[in-house]
Amino acid sequence: MNSLTQLNISCITVLPNLKQSLSITLQHFYPCASNLVCPPQPNKPHILYVNDESSVNFTVSEWSNANFEQLIADHPREVSIYHPFVSSFPPTRTLEDGTRLIPLMAIHVTFIPNFGFGICIGIQHVCTDGKGFLNLMKAWSSICKTRGECLSSLGKDSLAFQDRSVMKDPNGFEHTFLKEWWSRDESDQKEDETGSIQFTPSHHDKVRATFVLSKDHVEKLKQLVSLICKKEENETLHLSTFVVTSALIWVCMVKSKEKESKTDDEDELYHLTFGIDCRSYSGSPLTYFGNCVAPCYVPLKRGQILGENGIVEAAKAIGEKVVESKTSALTWIGKRGSDGMKMEYSNKIPMAGSPKLGGYETDFGWGRPKKLEAVHIDEADSVSLAESRDMEGGVEVGVVLGRAAMNEFNTRLRHYLKIFTG
Repeated sequence: MNSLTQLNISCITVLPNLKQSLSITLQHFYPCASNLVCPPQPNKPHILYVNDESSVNFTVSEWSNANFEQLIADHPREVSIYHPFVSSFPPTRTLEDGTRLIPLMAIHVTFIPNFGFGICIGIQHVCTDGKGFLNLMKAWSSICKTRGECLSSLGKDSLAFQDRSVMKDPNGFEHTFLKEWWSRDESDQKEDETGSIQFTPSHHDKVRATFVLSKDHVEKLKQLVSLICKKEENETLHLSTFVVTSALIWVCMVKSKEKESKTDDEDELYHLTFGIDCRSYSGSPLTYFGNCVAPCYVPLKRGQILGENGIVEAAKAIGEKVVESKTSALTWIGKRGSDGMKMEYSNKIPMAGSPKLGGYETDFGWGRPKKLEAVHIDEADSVSLAESRDMEGGVEVGVVLGRAAMNEFNTRLRHYLKIFTG
């Protein structure tokens, strides 16, 4: 049976249900099918949905030469193997008055004959954050699996809360952000607007790998950090799975790149960056669909990270920032967001995702995904976090590094995990 026939069968049996269920889902998650409208100042950017006009770019292709086992593997492999799956956004349109219309979501479905298919979704962060995106995916997959004909087939926990008036701004941070946005020149704004990942020649030297921490690893890491802190007579810290996992990975990332470092200054600052979901303590519903994350920038001196208790120091610094975010969520969001727009952070390790998001809970009717990959972390030496697919309470860590640094990272991480379980 040739590949064309395989694709035709897939189109007949799979695509109609995928498209129909997506159409139903977007009736409720309609910002995804909208455009971001950026008019000339002093008018504010806004999201616009137009009935019978707004849509999502949906591309279908076949990749007959793909190595499926490589795609779902954990070992290091070239980052470029995922690039053919990436969705492409339609170009930004510019109206006569200078207003720019920017699509917010694009989807690419790639069929791999005799194995399955991959779904790659590109979404502009202005539309929603990670939690909102996963709620969208869970709703879409649920409707697809049950072949639901309407949104009534979903529970209340799956429906999006769209009223953005619940997000209060008593300190006027919107004005601060708008001033910063308008102060940028047009080329900077357009760079921020592009939704498609821009792959560069530097990606050819990079590999990605997946590392899985078991629940036992995480619990023993928490115990170790807590024990050392008590010996130092420190107060009990916020030691969540996210905090201790991030601390461990941050230290391993820094040490893996130490051979490339151009400094021996122990006071030089390194930064871990990530987003904190503020729904539970900002007054917005847990099903709020939009951006409700605070950008977090954790600084730590090089000497502290590379020191004997580097993981403990990192966990303390990360935990303090997480606790700080809970004290006054909206003020903190505005302050950190404003700081992030003004400052350039050196020695930065970006971290995406969270073990709490539940990406592997998406089942379109063919079982859970074989693998989740955050392709956008290819743009920098970055990390992604997700819950483990196969181990309850475990954490799946995606890492992108140069090949030599990845080998060093693997050695460092295995060394630490051996200590924890030893």
